[in-house]
Amino acid sequence: MAGRTVLVTGPTSGLGRAATEALAALGARVVLVGRSPERLAALRDSLVREHGEDRFPVVPADMGSLESVQAAANRVLATEPRLDVLIDNAGAIFPERTVGPDGIEATLATLVVGPFALEAALLPLLARTPGSRIVAVTSGGMYTQPVRLDDLQYEREPWSGPRAYARAKRIQVALMREWNRRLAGSEIDVAANAMHPGWADTPGLAEALPDFYRRMRPLLRTPAEGADTIVWLATRPAAAGAAPEAGGTNSPGTRREQRAASGGLYLDRRPRPFDRVPTTRLSAAERRRLWDAVLELSESPDPIRGAGGTALGSALV
Repeated sequence: MAGRTVLVTGPTSGLGRAATEALAALGARVVLVGRSPERLAALRDSLVREHGEDRFPVVPADMGSLESVQAAANRVLATEPRLDVLIDNAGAIFPERTVGPDGIEATLATLVVGPFALEAALLPLLARTPGSRIVAVTSGGMYTQPVRLDDLQYEREPWSGPRAYARAKRIQVALMREWNRRLAGSEIDVAANAMHPGWADTPGLAEALPDFYRRMRPLLRTPAEGADTIVWLATRPAAAGAAPEAGGTNSPGTRREQRAASGGLYLDRRPRPFDRVPTTRLSAAERRRLWDAVLELSESPDPIRGAGGTALGSALV
């Protein structure tokens, strides 16, 4: 990964930190995006000590605030000449229903709307970088929840932080599929995949589900084990699934190879189904409606056209 740039949201603990440390060890320049400037600075200092060079810029941002996300994106666009990988990892579970600074329910804002706005704002930079890719870190819990297109902000039901989190993760995966469809209908060479890490021993799990964590801790994966597929998707040729070239180099692959390897959901380096419960399945038309709703909430212009994409056809996949 020497000479390549990776942006990681939520890099200071858990899966984000494990992925950051692995990518740093592979030689990548890693842009650290998170809420706490102090924790980001401590992580940067640790990485500099470990690797003997400062290739770890700090970009403070609250993913639940569109103003903060846009400021972070502007900073990245102004300072980074390339962006090979954007890893959407930041997340949070809220014990009570909370409304963020933009009037959006905080789970949806932090896990869906803010990341979408960041991806949209940085798409021109990704589009200029050969073989670039977006990797969304989801949760197996998303299999258990449907998406309520009529209630994206969880206003009509009794509040459950874990259920809201799982629904937001299902929305995240649906949007990766829609990113892939729209990118495939454009001239933009960017792959979009999602992964879930299995149950890993992270501070977020311990805080959000303490009883489950205590019972299951002996069986949980380490953060490094959970992050393995993140790193694999970030580093493999053609985004995923292709064998390394002779000599072991990680070529970004041809546009055709990358498109064929885009739009998947992965666990343990293998493609997995998007749905396990029929009642949670979203149709292609519903994913298009979801995209439009999140686009409106994010206050973003059409990112595909904005990055130089051509008009989309009417086919849905």
